[in-house]
Amino acid sequence: MLAPQERLAFSDYSSLYDLIIPQDNLLRRINSLIDFSFVYNELVSKYCPDNGRIAESPVRMFKYLLLKTIYDLSDIDVVERSRYDMSFKYFLGMVPEEDVIEAGSLCKFRKLRLKDMDLLNLLINKTVTLAIEKGIIKSTSVIVDATHTGSRSNPHSPIEILKLRSKQLRKCFYEVDEKIKEVLPEKNSDDVLEHELTYTQTLIDTLKEQETFVCIPKIKEKLNLLKETLDDISDHYTVSEDEDARVGHKSEESSFFGYKTHIGMTEERIITAAVITSGEKGDGPQLPALIEQSRKNGIDVQTVIGDSAYSGKDNLEKARDEHFELVAKLNPSISQGFRKEEGKFDYNKDAGMFVCPAGHIAIRRAKQGRKNGAWNQAYTYYFDVHKYQCCSKREGCYKPGAKSKTYSVPIKNDEQQQQIEFQQTERFKEKAAERYKIEAKNAELKQAYGYDRAQSYGLSCMKMQGAMAIFAANLKRILKLS
Repeated sequence: MLAPQERLAFSDYSSLYDLIIPQDNLLRRINSLIDFSFVYNELVSKYCPDNGRIAESPVRMFKYLLLKTIYDLSDIDVVERSRYDMSFKYFLGMVPEEDVIEAGSLCKFRKLRLKDMDLLNLLINKTVTLAIEKGIIKSTSVIVDATHTGSRSNPHSPIEILKLRSKQLRKCFYEVDEKIKEVLPEKNSDDVLEHELTYTQTLIDTLKEQETFVCIPKIKEKLNLLKETLDDISDHYTVSEDEDARVGHKSEESSFFGYKTHIGMTEERIITAAVITSGEKGDGPQLPALIEQSRKNGIDVQTVIGDSAYSGKDNLEKARDEHFELVAKLNPSISQGFRKEEGKFDYNKDAGMFVCPAGHIAIRRAKQGRKNGAWNQAYTYYFDVHKYQCCSKREGCYKPGAKSKTYSVPIKNDEQQQQIEFQQTERFKEKAAERYKIEAKNAELKQAYGYDRAQSYGLSCMKMQGAMAIFAANLKRILKLS
């Protein structure tokens, strides 16, 4: 049961906040910047109105998740830090002597209260509206790109991830006291998983006895991370299973297993739209959704800036029909011309190859046709025929007994020719120079908010993580520009 309104807490010690927390503190500024009551209004229907005990404030629970994102902490560590960090207590609306929640409550809050709601678009809309009200967003350009996030189902073997986590923990101990090496167990030197599991458990048991060091926050965080990894592997003998994650390609020879976040951002570096998909999805097909979301959030989109992945035929036609500039350098392989199967295969700009619906990437490419002939030249992409012989989606795509599997696309069409002419203008070059900003934003999301690795399993959890990371990034940007 949820209280009918937010309760105000009073304490004789509340004046400590004014003495301890400076006015320019990040959390104090965020509290002053945005009214979090919208969280209560959005979630009130998720609680029973007349049965059960009074639940924790949804605003406070949401703020816990925001702190977890801003400071890249685990559930256990963000709750523990809120026990003694006065800035955390102030941000959470707690009085200094108030006790904290159980860490497990955050997991239940995510699963029971935030489930089945479009948190991603809700939080982006709140921050974009706030930026518009403050006069921060003035441009009519949206920069688009995609960034990848590795699945929690680690691509490394269980023994590799155990060794990595153990190494990180030992390194933290060595920074505090190198003499600790004398009491640590001998490292496992082989590649037998059972031996590494035994070593890891012995290491944890040994370090737990070092009570003086275990209390240090950075050591405690690494120790908790190693314990979680050990529990996961001990139960399943694999790091994790993520049914929604897929293999995507960063280049012709480099791949990742996880998800893609397709982002639209203004020149002021405020994210205005995001679409989160599995890793194999192409960048170009997500452009219409990014433009539509940006416009719904109040952006007058006149120019779209992107890389060559966004210069496909459909996007060029959309730019023409909706009268906006598409500043995306043309790649002759992107347009699929008049081919009937257009849209079924996605172009991966990093690898320079097409990817089929089953996720198989082409292994080589060849140009065919006469340069000045009656028919346009075409690029023919060759796929590994052995993969299609046992592919679950081979029906209608691969003819049994065929010795090769190819996919051809024309090099030019009318829309491409017009785009080539546009590329030569000063306007195109001026706007294209703004694209670097979104690369920096992608790096910020990964380095500052832990967006390089999924925190949980499944596409819905990835969307929740993306929502919180983008919300935090937008709030900090608004504070900087205010």
